[in-house]
Amino acid sequence: MAKLRKAPPPSENQKVLADGQIRERQHDVKYDLRDFTVDYLVDAYQEDLFFIPAYQREFIWPESNKGKFIESVILGLPIPMLFVADMADGRLEIVDGAQRIQTLEAFLSGTLRLTNLSLLPALEGFSVDDLSIPQLRKLKTRALRLVVLEDGTTEEIRQELFHRINTQSVKARGSEVRRGSLRGAFLDFIKDCAKDPLFIKLCPISPAMIKRREDEELVTRYFCYSDRYMSFKHDVDAFVDKYVEDHREDFDRARLEHEFRSMLVFVSKHFPNGFAKTAGSKTTPRVRFEAIAVGVTLAQRIDPKVSPSSPPPVWLESKEFVGQTTTHASNSGPRLRGRVEFVRDRIIGVE
Repeated sequence: MAKLRKAPPPSENQKVLADGQIRERQHDVKYDLRDFTVDYLVDAYQEDLFFIPAYQREFIWPESNKGKFIESVILGLPIPMLFVADMADGRLEIVDGAQRIQTLEAFLSGTLRLTNLSLLPALEGFSVDDLSIPQLRKLKTRALRLVVLEDGTTEEIRQELFHRINTQSVKARGSEVRRGSLRGAFLDFIKDCAKDPLFIKLCPISPAMIKRREDEELVTRYFCYSDRYMSFKHDVDAFVDKYVEDHREDFDRARLEHEFRSMLVFVSKHFPNGFAKTAGSKTTPRVRFEAIAVGVTLAQRIDPKVSPSSPPPVWLESKEFVGQTTTHASNSGPRLRGRVEFVRDRIIGVE
């Protein structure tokens, strides 16, 4: 780690000014903690006691997020605290937690069905009316903790808090989450594959992204898509998680290892830049890696001794390939099938 360059120490006047600024800002933010039950939160939101201010973003949670949140509440899993501000008119402005409160309201009002559940798959497709009376009572009386900013907290402070909550946290990547929740022999195998010297040579990844396990993410997607790309729809994390879970301790290591290694040798022989766009690239786009790696394996399954019918650089630079590997809608089923089959077909000589 680079050392900080020496700078002149702050003067006594600067220290006094800094101390005064800290004390002033500390007085700007006063709060207390309160626990509210789910049914009270929903009722209060419906009666406009809790309201969403204009500066907040639109409601953007996909259905899968809503289902997982309700699943967590039903199970009593820890929920991040919600932030509200006590306003002069007696109402509470939702500073952070609008999506969670709206999801609770949608479920209890009967307009939301649960999907994409991982811990309670038996509830897949359930609405609130399908819960048993005891479970519904437990859900409604489940308490959530709120940080309540005292009346007088300025809009500037509320907006700054919202901004910090929603921009300073770093979302865990799929590979990082799996390391914590789906540990097993298969993920150990993935880790070994990501350390393959040929893979490292062909697939440049920045040191920062290596720390975020981007190499393991690419390898995991390669195996998942090579085996199941035809059934993929749109939710990458859920799709890949299911594949890893299915192979957690029981998988054909010899087959997967052989295909992975054969694919790397093929790419090394026929693709001058490996998976990268240029010889000097420091990163590898996911969609490009998926197209080439999975496409090569699909071609080798048809003919293990296949060679490209035309040099890859010719069609890698084509408008069609570029169009197949742009980020727009890159995680849709048709786009995934389009890019991997494009590479497969060019290698086996099908136009």
